[in-house]
Amino acid sequence: MDQAEPDFAAARDCMVDSQVRPNKVYDPRILAAMRRIPRERFLPADRTAFAYLDEDVPLPGGRAMMEPMVIARLLQASALVPNERALVVAAGTGYGAALLAACDVTVIALEHDSALLDLARPALAEWAPGVKLVGGPPEKGWPDGAPYDLILVDGAASRFPPALAQQLRPRGGRLVGVLREGEGQARAMIAELTPAGLRPQPLFDCAVPLIPALTDAPAFTF
Repeated sequence: MDQAEPDFAAARDCMVDSQVRPNKVYDPRILAAMRRIPRERFLPADRTAFAYLDEDVPLPGGRAMMEPMVIARLLQASALVPNERALVVAAGTGYGAALLAACDVTVIALEHDSALLDLARPALAEWAPGVKLVGGPPEKGWPDGAPYDLILVDGAASRFPPALAQQLRPRGGRLVGVLREGEGQARAMIAELTPAGLRPQPLFDCAVPLIPALTDAPAFTF
C-alpha cells in the first residue's frame, strides 16, 4: 500500500498556530510568510519530514536550520521596514533569507558551504527570486553590498565578527543572531550600531547549534 504524502500545507498552519504565535510573534508579515513559504523545499529530500517540528533540523556540514520560533522571533525583533537592505550571514539553505524577502526587504544571502548553496539556489529561485545568493566566508560578510540596515546571522556564533559591524548603516543599523559561548546557554541578541561600536542586548534564551565557521577555536588553559 502506498504511503500517503505528508500534508505540508496543514503542517505549516499548525507550525504558525502552535509554535510561532504562542511565542509572542504577532507581525502579520512574518506570520503570512511562514504560512506561505514551504520549509520542506529548503531541506534535503531525506529531511523534509522534519520541516515543521519544533526543533532545529540538521543540515549537511554540521549546520542546522533554526527552529521556527527562533527565526520568527529574531525577525520580529529586527523591526523590519520595507525596502531596507539586509545581509543574511551563514544563510544555509536560504529559508531565513526567503522570509526576509517576503517582508519586502532587499536581501543578500551569504553562504560558503557548496552543498548548502546547491540546496539554496533552486529553493530561492522558486520562492524568493529577488534574493541575491553569494558565496564567501561568513566572518567577512559581503562588503560589496554594504551598508546594510540589517544583518541576520542565521545560526549561533561564539562572537559576532567585527567585519559585520563595519558593514552596518551608521544610523539605524542593527544585527540579530544568537550568541553561544562554549557549552553554555545560547541567547538571541540584537545589537545596534553606535559610535562606540555594537551595543548588544539580550532577547531570549534558546538552543541553537553553532555555525562551525563562526566558532572560536578552544584556547589552552594552564
